[in-house]
Amino acid sequence: MILEFLVAAVVTFVALIIIVPLVLALAQFFGLFAIVNECEARVFVLFGKVIGVIDQPGLHLLVTKFGPKALLIRFFGKIYDVDLALDQVYLRSQQVNSEEGTPMGIGVWYEMNVSDPADYLFKNNDPRGSLRANVSNSTVRCLNNKPLDEMLTDRHSMSRMVRSEVSPKSESWGYKLGSVYIRKVHFRDAHMIDQIEQKVVNRLRQVTSAISQAGKNQVDVITSKADNEAAVEFAKASAKRPQVVGRALAEIARDKVALEALLNVLEVDRIVESNGQLTLIPNAYGGADNLMAQLIAAEGEGDTSQGDRLPPPIK
Repeated sequence: MILEFLVAAVVTFVALIIIVPLVLALAQFFGLFAIVNECEARVFVLFGKVIGVIDQPGLHLLVTKFGPKALLIRFFGKIYDVDLALDQVYLRSQQVNSEEGTPMGIGVWYEMNVSDPADYLFKNNDPRGSLRANVSNSTVRCLNNKPLDEMLTDRHSMSRMVRSEVSPKSESWGYKLGSVYIRKVHFRDAHMIDQIEQKVVNRLRQVTSAISQAGKNQVDVITSKADNEAAVEFAKASAKRPQVVGRALAEIARDKVALEALLNVLEVDRIVESNGQLTLIPNAYGGADNLMAQLIAAEGEGDTSQGDRLPPPIK
């Protein structure tokens, strides 16, 4: 039992790894079936004639579609693989002239995909290049001698004009034209570009200067108004100051002690603010009158250079 199980396992393994893939490869080689991928088409030709096209993805049995002729395709025919995916192309700087005679460059972006694989293969030797040339010629033919302002602003209508001009011709080659869009419109004359740049720079400088001057004027107006209001308020405060001070002094004058203290403080404050020399006479010398008498007596006695000390106070 174990030996039979091992033999069966080995035979199954060999069949799955070697025999089944080999049989499938031979069946596909002899045209029994075909596998078509996504966005792909296969064109089958026998004896120089297209016998069928398969553009649906999946596994297809060729015998059921083409009959016994499917077995002869590998030997007397050919199989073409055609890519159906959407493709994009950008044509740069197509040369046109505006109505005013300005040399302009037009950048055209367009999409296309294969709509009929058989026509794509056999009706045009280079359908991609032909479509490119057709789009370029249609762009020049449709957009030449248009007003400059329309070229610079209205790109959607120009895109529709180019697409309507190209589509009928491209479909006859098995190509389906998708979206067409004018992506860029620019000047081709370098001297003209320099002049435009210079004008734009000068205009920007003028606008910047005007904005700056307007800002300064506005600031001056605001500052002048603020200074005027501040001056009015200060004048009002100056006019009210004597009244306020007078009321405060009248209140203080009612109390003699407070009035005397205030006058002393004001006197001291004035003396301090005058920055003059101040000589303080202590009461120990008997007051200012006694000091003056002693100084006069000392001067009358003669030399006073022996010392700077004053005589002792009289008690």
